[in-house]
Amino acid sequence: MNFNIKRFFVRLTNWEYWPFAAVYGPILPVYFWYALRSRSFFFFSTSNPAIKNAGFDMESKFEIDRIVPANYRPESVYFEPSTSFDLIQQKITDAEFVYPLIIKPDIGGKGRGVTKVYNAAELRSSAAAFSVPFIIQPFVDLENEIGLFFVKVPGSDKGKITGIVKKEFLKVTGDGIHSTLQLLQQNSRYLLQIPVLTKTAAIRFDRIIPAGETEILVPYGNHARGSLFLDHSHLVTPQLEATFNEVASGIKGFYYGRMDIRYNTWAELEAGKNFSIIELNGAGSEPTHIYDPQHSLFFAWKEIIRHWRLLWQVSTAGKRWHRLNYMSLREGLQMFKEKKDYVRKCVARPG
Repeated sequence: MNFNIKRFFVRLTNWEYWPFAAVYGPILPVYFWYALRSRSFFFFSTSNPAIKNAGFDMESKFEIDRIVPANYRPESVYFEPSTSFDLIQQKITDAEFVYPLIIKPDIGGKGRGVTKVYNAAELRSSAAAFSVPFIIQPFVDLENEIGLFFVKVPGSDKGKITGIVKKEFLKVTGDGIHSTLQLLQQNSRYLLQIPVLTKTAAIRFDRIIPAGETEILVPYGNHARGSLFLDHSHLVTPQLEATFNEVASGIKGFYYGRMDIRYNTWAELEAGKNFSIIELNGAGSEPTHIYDPQHSLFFAWKEIIRHWRLLWQVSTAGKRWHRLNYMSLREGLQMFKEKKDYVRKCVARPG
């Protein structure tokens, strides 16, 4: 069967690959109900006072990094797209960064433009491709990655973890016979990623991986870049919640969103040791544990609606607690316009 046809049927029979409108469209009336109760379509804007647009869209990753305590995150350096490579090298040297590094757009989404670079030549090539501001940070070399959804109603004593997604990176295990490309073609999930992966010079598609040897092709957990998402919400414990209530208490003005975390072992994570928040997402966060292939679309709808209700509760309380106003219609439309203009300029870099 033609690979394009195969990809079509994989998308058709797995709702997790459906377009945003197909997944969210049928339940949008629920969001509109909360908007009506708030008398604002943009009620979410008071959920995270410390983040631009509450982290719904067009928020700066670099600015968000500034509100996360340094001991919980990797350092990052911000660059305008016109920055000379000599200055880039100087700044990462001053910051004492060592390869490999992660380079990504300052305003991103769905893993767009995120690239792991192993040397100066790759960094130069990746940096030159950006027509929008970008950041560079050390690659956090910890084995595991999760997305941990945290919610706290302003004024309450503590928050709660509402979902955990375990991310399994896109990887193949060799058999000593088939090439990397052929191994990818044998996996329906990876089949969807081939058009993007083939644009990545770092991957040797003709390489025959020795039998039993596993090679990670995309070393970061993003669903749109081929990672398998597994629902590990059952692993939430009182100890884990206590740890991340302490973590969240140090992130002033953050009440609702997902922490993407690299960690070594689960025991260390529960104890608050040896982990790094590689990205903090706000009001626009999805409860990504819904993308576990074992979950139905109905389960996803239930979880999305549950989190919309939590967002409404947080935002309503945040408006009172911090004496804020909801984003106006004019401000909200301007946000959407900025996003449209930004996407037009943004150069996505597979990696």
